[in-house]
Amino acid sequence: MAVDVKICGLTRPEDAALAASHGAWRLGVIFAGGPRRRSEAQAAEIVAAAGGVPVVGVFGPQSVAEILAMAARLRLGGVQLHGPSTAADAARLRCAGLEVWRLLRVPSPEPILLVGAVEEADVVLLEPAGPDDQRVAGGRGHPIDLERARATRMVIPSGVRIALAGGLTPERLGAAIRIVGPDVVDVSSGVELSPGIKNPDRLIRFLEIARDAHPAA
Repeated sequence: MAVDVKICGLTRPEDAALAASHGAWRLGVIFAGGPRRRSEAQAAEIVAAAGGVPVVGVFGPQSVAEILAMAARLRLGGVQLHGPSTAADAARLRCAGLEVWRLLRVPSPEPILLVGAVEEADVVLLEPAGPDDQRVAGGRGHPIDLERARATRMVIPSGVRIALAGGLTPERLGAAIRIVGPDVVDVSSGVELSPGIKNPDRLIRFLEIARDAHPAA
């Protein structure tokens, strides 16, 4: 069973086109901050190059109103919420027809809090908790604890897709899929030459490995 892939942190239309042509399920453009942050004009070029593959905007401190307006202008397929968000915020975005990704850091909160953290999410993205838990820009390559990620996946309510991120590379991907069993893997720095500049060979290899992967039961 193939695992879907989101290629995130895209900064160039040619990288978006390459990822789309080799089977990426989603593409990601960052508006939250960091070296991969794009302007609306730059993001529009990436969306145009995506060949119909939905583009997910990664947002940080922006309000729901700002996210909705930008998503409409750029024709984004989804939004990834890295700033503070509530289930009500996610519901508003879903009502607008957007696919909503909500962030859950590993180690995860207590199970009773975890349920609230994933409400109104189409995709829950498991990422490693940083030293200050302020990793909003993504693409830093910190490896996620795979056993803890698997434990978190096992207690997330059914009906929501689980995405895995954090230090994934072509070399580490197979083991990560076998151990955690995600529905989606999300990569940025693990297939780059430098921040925002994708390595074509590594990007294609990552997609090939995910396509042939066998997730844990």
